[in-house]
Amino acid sequence: MAQALPVLYFVIPCYDEEKVLPCTAPLFIEQLQRLQTAGRISSASRVLFVDDGSKDSTWACIERMAAEQEGVEGVRLSRNRGHQNALLAGLMQAKERADVTISLDCDGQDDVRASEAMLAEYEAGCDVVYGVRASRQADGWFKRTSARAFYGFLRLMGADSVYNHADYRLLSRRALEGLAQFGEVNLFLRGMVPLVGYRSSSVYYERTERLAGESHYPFHKMLALALDGITSLSVKPLKWITGLGMGVFCISLVMILWSMVRHFIGATVSGWSSLMCVVLFLGGVQLLCVGVLGEYIGKIYAEVKHRPRYIVSETTFSKEEP
Repeated sequence: MAQALPVLYFVIPCYDEEKVLPCTAPLFIEQLQRLQTAGRISSASRVLFVDDGSKDSTWACIERMAAEQEGVEGVRLSRNRGHQNALLAGLMQAKERADVTISLDCDGQDDVRASEAMLAEYEAGCDVVYGVRASRQADGWFKRTSARAFYGFLRLMGADSVYNHADYRLLSRRALEGLAQFGEVNLFLRGMVPLVGYRSSSVYYERTERLAGESHYPFHKMLALALDGITSLSVKPLKWITGLGMGVFCISLVMILWSMVRHFIGATVSGWSSLMCVVLFLGGVQLLCVGVLGEYIGKIYAEVKHRPRYIVSETTFSKEEP
């Protein structure tokens, strides 16, 4: 008996993308049709756009495409929850409908044609396939440097992630079911997916310039994402604080002994500069440690409330679908 073709869902989060969707949506739809024509995926496969509470006409554009194109569906969140939450919402919506999902951004920078190689890895038995940038030649110096620092900092702080991989990835239904068991509110999918386990591989592609609109991930958002990834996945900063505290404590003991020796030999001299340096150093270390502890306490506060990670406002799915 011939094996049934897999149902594939492209999951594409969107936020204020009314300018870029008319340019990129045809690319996704064309790739879906190409894979169907080649007999790689089922005719029930879809392109699923997730509107992350956009303020512009993004949802109206998605609704119009869903009405005009058979292979397009949409999900709208009740409010803006951020890229990671919107992506998770789309993956969980697709989990009950698809055998395999491929997530990517809607700006057209990720080469959608790489999905063919991803499917080949899936057919070979991989549950997770990472889309990895082959190079950063299209980026400027600052973008390349900040990205290298971003991934290096994550690795240094103990957050497991794939270098030069963002959120372009294939996940099988089994991998999606594993991801669904992670209940944390603070999401960093680039670090959570490797924790799911299962057999994985990588597909390399060239990332191009954004086709239209403006990027929603400037440098300060990259820093915030890195901080979320570190504090959500690693306790290494807390261990570093412990080591720093032990180091400062040992230095303090040496300084106390040195001061006592100087006192007993009568060589003490009042020094305002040295006193201020010690006070400022210790005060800075203490504030830094309190700040890092505060980040973790804030994460704990968000987790223990068990608030929903997203709320779906409306979809274009028919009532007959699961």
